[in-house]
Amino acid sequence: MGMGTRGRAPTARRSFGASWRRLTRHARRITTIATAAALAVGLAGPAAAQASTDASAAPVSVIVRQLPGAGNAPEQAVSAVGGTVDRPLGIIDGFSATVPADRLDVLRTASGVLSVTENAAVELHDAGPAAVQNETGSLYRITHEVTGATAMWERGIVGVGVDVALIDSGVVPVDGLRTRGKIVNGPDLSFEAQACDDEGCRPGPARNLDSYGHGTHMAGIIAGRDDAASPATYRDPNTFIGMAPGARVVSVKVADASGATDVSQVIAGIDWVVQNRNKNGLNIRVLNLSFGTDGVQDYQLDPLTYAAEAAWHSGIVVVVAAGNGGYGTAKLNNPAYDPYLIAVGGADSRGTYGVADDVVPAWSSTGDGTRNPDLVAPGASVVSLRSPGSYLDTSYPGARSGDRLFRGSGTSQAAAVVSGAAALLLQQRPRMTPDQVKALLMSTAQPLPEADPIAQGDGMLDLHAARDAATPRAVQTWPRATGLGSLEAARGSMNLEYDGARLEGEFDVRGRTWDPVAWSRAAAAGTTWTGASLKGSTTSDGAWNGLGWYETGPATALGGFTWSGHSWSGMTWSGMTWAGHSWSGHSWSGHSWSGHSWSGHSWSGDSWSGHSWSGAGWG
Repeated sequence: MGMGTRGRAPTARRSFGASWRRLTRHARRITTIATAAALAVGLAGPAAAQASTDASAAPVSVIVRQLPGAGNAPEQAVSAVGGTVDRPLGIIDGFSATVPADRLDVLRTASGVLSVTENAAVELHDAGPAAVQNETGSLYRITHEVTGATAMWERGIVGVGVDVALIDSGVVPVDGLRTRGKIVNGPDLSFEAQACDDEGCRPGPARNLDSYGHGTHMAGIIAGRDDAASPATYRDPNTFIGMAPGARVVSVKVADASGATDVSQVIAGIDWVVQNRNKNGLNIRVLNLSFGTDGVQDYQLDPLTYAAEAAWHSGIVVVVAAGNGGYGTAKLNNPAYDPYLIAVGGADSRGTYGVADDVVPAWSSTGDGTRNPDLVAPGASVVSLRSPGSYLDTSYPGARSGDRLFRGSGTSQAAAVVSGAAALLLQQRPRMTPDQVKALLMSTAQPLPEADPIAQGDGMLDLHAARDAATPRAVQTWPRATGLGSLEAARGSMNLEYDGARLEGEFDVRGRTWDPVAWSRAAAAGTTWTGASLKGSTTSDGAWNGLGWYETGPATALGGFTWSGHSWSGMTWSGMTWAGHSWSGHSWSGHSWSGHSWSGHSWSGDSWSGHSWSGAGWG
């Protein structure tokens, strides 16, 4: 892998993973020493604890850590001293409990107890980082207590060397996504790639940047890692760390400030990912598509499913949001209903720390009984990185958590969690095929006893089990898609509109006639970009930094649709809800946005070149 300065990047990333391993060994040694010391003192057994049940002091909340192999002895000791066990804390091999204050010393000497620490009272004045990261929807809780990502980190597996392509609304380099090499920008295929006037066209001020707010949120979940993060802080709730903190995100922007994009833009993005997966130092092994339409034509004909399958068969694990149930069809979203891909549903913790009572919320699509979600991952009230000044950020300020984080719900978030998990597994076993990754994730998923058995697929993502499981022998043999169907049918009801013009029929977003035969052949041969007007260059580290569909000269009308940097009105992203606000009633039902705008708010001291997107003429 690599050339130029890119050749040095893997070394730095490998040392990060190695540091995690060294820290883990050190932590285990400390635990062993502490255990030996406790045993040397001599522990009073349950009988001694039982003799102390006549407590008169007020109860206090404590954290009890237990020794390896202690079984239920610590819980029994709590009961014996007149206390109650509250909830398990698996990440520290212990539990919280309420115990009479004058029985703490007795409990500390009980069989199987490593330590008893009184819980300090905390008064929250605002939602600071630690407070947010301790919430059930935080990445801290998701990685430490729900998915088992930390079980991979403890072995030095943090996603190093794996690139995850994110076809979305772009990414802004906020803290958590701005360390060197964390984000590589592919082509910008959105309406913001260029700004045009009578004098000509040039790169737009928001090129590659996330003016909508969705892509940054996904990137944080997949591979975020605070600038100041180190192996010593990975258990610190003040530190933001995504699922695969050592992985790299390749951002392909297709959506603008209103989230608007067309199926043809997404297909073009997938084509680019397939053709550039191993070029210019890239190693794209995972593709995240938190995107979907209500198109229902047979997956064997659909152009979007064909493009996603082409990525899959080229060796890329394609993770897709199952959908949010708002489309009025029993099917999973397109392309999630393609059986080759990994379709991810959302799970809701209901505010508790364990997964035994988790459910699949009503908004997560269940499928039609034939093609259902393959597994689920946390998707309710997930806290990830915020894109300041973006459409979502300014429209839903109640979704902000502290100064840098943002909360959202949907199968988008769940898919991003699984994409990060796939990156971890591919660092651990780089020779795995997409079929094997899918089989491993499904076979080790944890069934949720309280959740809909159809909606949850094989259950909750469980990396602790996947880490230690044998690599399955798996080859999927579904009939393959051809891509010879209708582009308009792939859109379903999600047609873009601009100034009363509606993008429909067998035309792509640039007004060109869609030729399914020619496109499917080119996609299969890996030549869809040959001769196209895509322009760009390589970055200093050898990776692509494309401009997208960049036109020179005055703005031109292509097929009746003006390509001038303005937005079509439409929304097809699987974000579902932000801070409890639903997108229903807007473009989810096929209607266009009316009067929504995004103004050039400042970000990190820089403004979006002072340009405002208000008054774009959406009808």
